[in-house]
Amino acid sequence: MFNPTALVKDGRIHLLYRAEDNVGSALGTSRVGLALSDDGLHFDRQMVPIFYPANDDTLIFEWEGGCEDPRIVEDENGTWHLTYTAYDGNVARLLIATSTDLRTWVKHGSVFKSFNDGALIDMWSKSGSIITRQVGDQFIATKIDRKYWMYWGDTSVFLAWSADLINWVPVTDTEGGVGDHNLSAIFGPRLGFFDSDLVEPGPQAILRDEGILLIYNSRNKAAAAGGDPTLPEGTYSAAQILFDANDPSVVLQRADTYFMKPEKDYEIIGQVNNVVFLEGLVSFKGQWFVYYGTADSKIAVAVAEMN
Repeated sequence: MFNPTALVKDGRIHLLYRAEDNVGSALGTSRVGLALSDDGLHFDRQMVPIFYPANDDTLIFEWEGGCEDPRIVEDENGTWHLTYTAYDGNVARLLIATSTDLRTWVKHGSVFKSFNDGALIDMWSKSGSIITRQVGDQFIATKIDRKYWMYWGDTSVFLAWSADLINWVPVTDTEGGVGDHNLSAIFGPRLGFFDSDLVEPGPQAILRDEGILLIYNSRNKAAAAGGDPTLPEGTYSAAQILFDANDPSVVLQRADTYFMKPEKDYEIIGQVNNVVFLEGLVSFKGQWFVYYGTADSKIAVAVAEMN
């Protein structure tokens, strides 16, 4: 169990986490479980998953790898929007689902299914972080220039917009775009830094007074290939980047170093070594709680006082 998202509902933290099985014919299939907490540190797990590959229109994308790495935001009407990775064993695809109670879900398929006659449905895509504003302990999807926005990707970070939070249009650049679809890379890896190999969105992005704050995950190259020599090759660490509040594609500031790296034994040794992977962020009882996967094996939490 690892890579959770989180939210506050009815005065309790709800943790939606990725869990892999180890039985049956499809070893390692991922499903999403739910755990509840009154203090952010001690959780009661539900006994059955709340989101999983089922006999529906998205099964072709979800089996047998499963439903991975959820991220969740709320809209102004109280509907939850879950972005997640569907993995069929060959291609990872960014999909979206909605719910009003966190237990009954409507799956809407690929976030890009309506773009260009579905040309991007079979493109490798992951990690959708929708821009929100904080209202008390809730994070509500918010429009900028009359559109919703989402950071996504797991090599460089890309950008997409939507009118309804369901159907998304990737931002492209016909002259300097990446790959066959000319995707516009908003920011990417940096040689010599901790994020030399890849960058990937973390929890929901937050629109604040100073700009749009995005926590992102990153992987380090080997030192000989241009990575940070102080970190082992393949290390996942977490950092922050700030975008213009009026233009989500414009970087204002980017941290020169990580604020979290693998240090604990359970972060260093596991299914994939040297990983802290942040996906869940909540404001709760005057503190920040960030939930993250450790070495693709367990879930941990870090807590900070709110300024």
